[in-house]
Amino acid sequence: MIICVDFDGTIVDHRYPELGQPVPEAVVWLKRLQSCGARLILYTMRSEEGVAGNTLLPAVRYLQEQGVELYGVNHNPTQESWTSSPKVYADLYIDDSAFGCPLVRPPGFTRPCVDWKKIGPAVEHLCLSRR
Repeated sequence: MIICVDFDGTIVDHRYPELGQPVPEAVVWLKRLQSCGARLILYTMRSEEGVAGNTLLPAVRYLQEQGVELYGVNHNPTQESWTSSPKVYADLYIDDSAFGCPLVRPPGFTRPCVDWKKIGPAVEHLCLSRR
């Protein structure tokens, strides 16, 4: 199972271009999803170049430091063989801006973020059922 995961509002609080506080349980669930076979693609608007400089590298490093292995960053490595579309292919997308995504607003956060207590178990169940 390939899962695209947004960064700001999904893994950390919205503090772009800085890194916000960790979204509760995000890293725990990302690791659990990997342990059940999910391949994670960081799918974010953060980029290597821009007005704010390289905002992508700190996000990638943050995940690496937390022990989250990325299958891809804003790109699915297997998709080049069957399409030239720039849209990143995945089986599932987790994003705080997605319609219907359960949200929570921890104290001190600038905006609501993904509620991993709800999302995590549901996605893990889906991942395990596809084994």
